[in-house]
Amino acid sequence: MKERILIVEDDPAFAMMLQKWLQKNGFDPFVSTRISQARKELSAQSFSLILSDLRLPDGEGIELLEWIKEQAINTPVIMMTSYAGIQSAVAAMKNGAFDYLEKPVNPSLLKQKIDQALHPVATGTQEPKEKAAPATPAKSDKIEGNSAASAKMYHHIRMVAPTRMAVMILGESGTGKEYAARLIHESSDRREKPFIAVDCGSLGKELAPSELFGHLKGSFTSAIANKTGVFELANGGTVFLDEVGNLPYEVQVQLLRALQEQKIRPVGSAVDIDIDVRLVSATNEDLEKAITEGRFRMDLYHRLNEFAIEVPPLRERPEDLELFAELFLNEANKELNKKLEGFSPAALQHLKAYHWPGNLRELRNVVRRAALFTEETLITPDNLPELINPVAPDTLSLPISRRSDNEREVILQALERTRGNKSEAAKLLQIDRKTLYNKMHQHNIEL
Repeated sequence: MKERILIVEDDPAFAMMLQKWLQKNGFDPFVSTRISQARKELSAQSFSLILSDLRLPDGEGIELLEWIKEQAINTPVIMMTSYAGIQSAVAAMKNGAFDYLEKPVNPSLLKQKIDQALHPVATGTQEPKEKAAPATPAKSDKIEGNSAASAKMYHHIRMVAPTRMAVMILGESGTGKEYAARLIHESSDRREKPFIAVDCGSLGKELAPSELFGHLKGSFTSAIANKTGVFELANGGTVFLDEVGNLPYEVQVQLLRALQEQKIRPVGSAVDIDIDVRLVSATNEDLEKAITEGRFRMDLYHRLNEFAIEVPPLRERPEDLELFAELFLNEANKELNKKLEGFSPAALQHLKAYHWPGNLRELRNVVRRAALFTEETLITPDNLPELINPVAPDTLSLPISRRSDNEREVILQALERTRGNKSEAAKLLQIDRKTLYNKMHQHNIEL
C-alpha cells in the first residue's frame, strides 16, 4: 500500500509539481490549499507525512502544527519555506515540526528528508526535532573538485571547521559561498545544532535588529507578537551572514557587541540573552574599500575576518567543470524524470570554452535547460543555448513533433526569438504556419 502524503500548499503550480513528483516516487499525495481544508483531511483519514507551506491564505503553518499537536496526531510535518522564512521554519521545529525545506525544493534533499521522516530507525533520525539541518551533506553535494584551487579551498575548510574562529568567505556571485559555509558547519562539532543563513541585502535599518536579535510585543508599531531573532534560534550552531557588506552601518555596532560579548538584547527588552553562536560571513564586495569610504566598520571587519577562505570562480578551475556538470545533470534527471547519460565530447568542449560569468549557478541553469530539451541519451551542442554554442542551431531547430511534452514552452521561445513573427517562428519549428496557429490556440498562446 502506498504511503499517503498530505501537501498543504496554496501555490497551484508548485503543488501540482510536488504532487506529480511524489506520485512518480511511489507515494499517494493529496493536496490542501488552506489550513481549514488540511484539518478536514486530517480528521477524515490518516497520512504518513505532511508537507506544509509556512505561509497559507488562512494562517501560518505553525497554527496547523499547533492544531496537530492538540489533536494528538503523530504524523511528522516538514515545513517548506522561502529563503526569507528560514527563521520561522526553525521556530516551527521547536514547536514539533520534523524538519524544514527551503524553496525552491531540491528533489534529492526532499527525498532524503522524506525517508528520514518515514523511516527514522533505518536512517538514524529517531530524534530529529533537535536538528535544523542534516548532520552531514547529502551524498550528491560531496563534490570537492579536481583542481588545485578547489583543493586549497577544501583544505582551508577542513583546517578551520573544528575551531571557533569566525570565517569570512570571499568570492564572486554564484561560486557557492553558502555551500562552503554549510560545509564548515557540518564539519564542526556544531553540526547537530541549527545552521541559519541570512541575506543581509534584504535587511533594512529598521528590520535588521528585529530579524537578528528579536523583539518584544509592542516594542514598535508592527510588533504584534514576540519574535525570536536569528541569533537566539541558532544558539549552539552557526549563523551565516550572506553579503555582509550590505548590513546597515547602525546595525554593525549591535552585531559587533553581540559577537564580542556573546549576548543579544531583543528590541524593546532591558534584559540580555546569552548566546553561543559561530559566525560565518560572505561577501563579493571589497570590504577594505568600504571601510575607507566609511560604509563598513574596521573593528567589525577584523572580528568577522579571523580566517578568510576564497571560493574560486569557475573559470579558474576548468578541471572541475565536467564534475559539476555531471552533478547538475544528475539533479536535472531526478527533477525532470529523465535518464540522460551525460554530455557528448563536442558539448563538453563548448562548456569548457565558455567563460561562465555566473559561475556554478549559471552552469546549473544551463545544464538544467539543456536536459529539458534533450530527447536522446546525451546532451549535444544542439541542446545548449546560443550563448554557449553560438555557431550551432538551438533546440528550436528540431522538429516540434519530437518535443510534444513541452510544446508550449518551445513555441513561446520561437515566438520570442522571432519577435512575434509567426512565419519565421513556424520555419524555426519546422512546421507550417497553419499548424503553428492551431498549436497556439491549443496552448492558449496569444500575441
